[in-house]
Amino acid sequence: MNTSLTLLDRNLQLVRYPQNLQHPSWQAWDAADEYLIEYVEQNIQDLQVHSLSIYNDDFGALACWFSESKPLWVSDSYVAKQSCLLNLQQNNIEIESVTFFDSVTKIDSPTELVLIKIPKTTALLEQQLIDLQARVTASTQVIAAGKANLIQKSTLALFEKYLGATTTSLAKKKARLIFCKPSGDKSHKSPYPTIWSTNKPKFEISNLANVFARQQLDIGARFMLEQLPKLPNLNNKSVIDLGCGNGVLGLHVLKKYPEANVLFIDESYMAIASAKQNLLSNLPEQEQHAEFIVNNCLDDFTEKSKFSEVDIILCNPPFHQQNTITDHIAWQMFNDAQSVLKKGGQLFVVGNRHLDYPKKLKRLFGSTTTVATNQKFSILSVTKS
Repeated sequence: MNTSLTLLDRNLQLVRYPQNLQHPSWQAWDAADEYLIEYVEQNIQDLQVHSLSIYNDDFGALACWFSESKPLWVSDSYVAKQSCLLNLQQNNIEIESVTFFDSVTKIDSPTELVLIKIPKTTALLEQQLIDLQARVTASTQVIAAGKANLIQKSTLALFEKYLGATTTSLAKKKARLIFCKPSGDKSHKSPYPTIWSTNKPKFEISNLANVFARQQLDIGARFMLEQLPKLPNLNNKSVIDLGCGNGVLGLHVLKKYPEANVLFIDESYMAIASAKQNLLSNLPEQEQHAEFIVNNCLDDFTEKSKFSEVDIILCNPPFHQQNTITDHIAWQMFNDAQSVLKKGGQLFVVGNRHLDYPKKLKRLFGSTTTVATNQKFSILSVTKS
């Protein structure tokens, strides 16, 4: 892995988190980071006197570079925050140089300079621009950066709609910049959360902007729910909904098995906030049977949960990190499950049939059982011996 960012006669050592699971060809910054850093350094005067806000800094490259400006740092990703903390430490930068905020915490302080990495999810960007309305003034400079293919006319239209006049740069190394001058209009309201309903049982599902399958029940979760009767009786069992998103799997478990204890775990702050809201809206009487944990898979599980080990883990693994297609998250989920499950405990995984999950699971658990399959998905079960 290339870990050395050298730019403008300065060097940073940067890694992705968790470092041991990354592909050797990946690095913790991209051309958009470089373009943004170069522009700011060459065009913004007296950075130290600006109140700087950084949004969607994937692995902390921007926070490390601009740490002397004491930035306020905002992300929906727990993994991104851990990457940033690790890279600050690696470069001997005081953690206190950066003030961290998650995406669901309201920020009231005004800001003079805003740097935004364009996220993969357009809805997240839209919500962030809406949130920024309360923080920017006519003198605030807003500069965004992203891969050129992520910056469409619709992207520029969002900046125009929610903040003000917007222009864009020429492409450089397949990256572009966006420049926005706030108008001071603060009248636009958020269209989020998105709300839809399930049947049998009837649940109203609320989804904040960055929640996976925000607009409808995703087909992998639907297939898992259809096969729920084939799972063991979960009453009085401890169950993890790993990568829970809006929490729809865990909700169905608690409805069917009211004596179960369900742990909702995701690395997205918006996902966990949505899952918690969905429990309180649909099954408030089950709050004592639920835990909500923002985490990277099952890192330091016993420190974050009242359970030291669990009976059942339900898992619909993601296959990307930021904009990178990868199976390393699934691999970590499987390894972590092997560590956290009780002896005789079971892991149930739903995934696309073409993925090599059976091979990975067999390597860890010894044998794999196919619970159900259709044209697109398989549900696999393994037992900890």
